[in-house]
Amino acid sequence: MIKIEPPRLRASSDVPGGRRKQRVSMADVARLAGVSSQTVSRVANGSPGVVETTREQVLAAMSELGYRPNSAARSLRYGRFNTIGVILFGLSSIGNSRTVEAIATHAAAEGYAITLIPVGAPTQDNVLGAFTRMGELAVDGVILIIEVHLLDAAAVTLPPGAHVVVVDSDAGDRYPVVDTDQADGARQAVRHLLDLGHRTVRHLAGPAGSFSAERRASAWRQVLEEASRPVPALERGDWSADSGYRAGLRLAGDPSCTAIFAANDQMALGVLRALHERGRRVPEDVSVVGFDDIADAGSYLPPLTTVHQDFAEVGRRCVDALLRQIHDEPTGPGTDLVATRLVVRASTAAPEV
Repeated sequence: MIKIEPPRLRASSDVPGGRRKQRVSMADVARLAGVSSQTVSRVANGSPGVVETTREQVLAAMSELGYRPNSAARSLRYGRFNTIGVILFGLSSIGNSRTVEAIATHAAAEGYAITLIPVGAPTQDNVLGAFTRMGELAVDGVILIIEVHLLDAAAVTLPPGAHVVVVDSDAGDRYPVVDTDQADGARQAVRHLLDLGHRTVRHLAGPAGSFSAERRASAWRQVLEEASRPVPALERGDWSADSGYRAGLRLAGDPSCTAIFAANDQMALGVLRALHERGRRVPEDVSVVGFDDIADAGSYLPPLTTVHQDFAEVGRRCVDALLRQIHDEPTGPGTDLVATRLVVRASTAAPEV
């Protein structure tokens, strides 16, 4: 066995304290691994065609020497930055934060970092401003989590030629859109309550203008109409538990209210508190269903029946759709829906006679 001596390392400029920082080059790695600099470059860039034993030898040399590929130079050479931009409105909502987490996790698995730009108000100027900032930060594509109907207006367009995927929007005729099946999830929730024997279902909707809130409210109304059931006036919240609590106090005062479908789990939590304070038992007096299936839903009192959204799958499909554009694979507008499912727990039951 021939032992390869580590190469002499060149010293860089002086650093504070009189010590000199050692800099490792691609040539140093090549000498230690006993290969050419071109082979080291192919390994560093993940290029195919390198024999596995050679790849392992080069990676071992990189590790031993502490070599870090120059990502900036590689980006200039290949025209890619291995970074995905995420623009969103409202990081505080659980749905958005879990979607961003899923995007970051899947992007990392694909070798991409993410750059996040939260935008306060969903206006055309803010959208274009965020895209300008993304361009300055050098990203390969953008995932836009928009939630409202901003892209419905004919005058609102994204920069031409931009690689973009939109989440939670109604713009699938112009852009690739990924979303959970909001309408079907709501239908499952309302049908569950009707099947239990409730005459009708009250609905606590999300904020006006929200795509998700509109889809869930529309499906609620449709199921009641198809079943020839009364369609009560809906309550309106803002996704927060506080707004659910305020609506819950109003609903608790109506003795005819025996079933409530809240448009998210946080508002359902506020409803549960209000019903408890007003002496309305759940589920004996009032059944409650939420939407999202957040991590704590099973720990509510009682454990909450809710619609499960697969945020991890939404994040994966967003990243995959964007990477197809980045890699110049055939793609186009359209909406990709991720299935939802009802999770039945202890907050729903047949109404007491």
